[in-house]
Amino acid sequence: MKGYEDLKVYQMAYRRAMDIFRTSKTFPVEERYSLTDQIRRSSRSVAANIAEEFRKRQYPKSFLNKLADADAEATETSVLVELRPGL
Repeated sequence: MKGYEDLKVYQMAYRRAMDIFRTSKTFPVEERYSLTDQIRRSSRSVAANIAEEFRKRQYPKSFLNKLADADAEATETSVLVELRPGL
């Protein structure tokens, strides 16, 4: 494994963030400045935390902390998806 890009979980998080970005372009105007912004940021944060975690893997406490951050962002994204039917 050369980098975080090789991690299946990173690849999945990245694809999902891109799916959410594309889909969020179709949100109603009234959602574009609140839900759209938040769901885009939280979904991108999952992939970003995984990439950061990969760099910190030699430090077990930092590694676990970043994994927990990625999990928290994934949970937030899931809730936001539930709030927006059709995703």
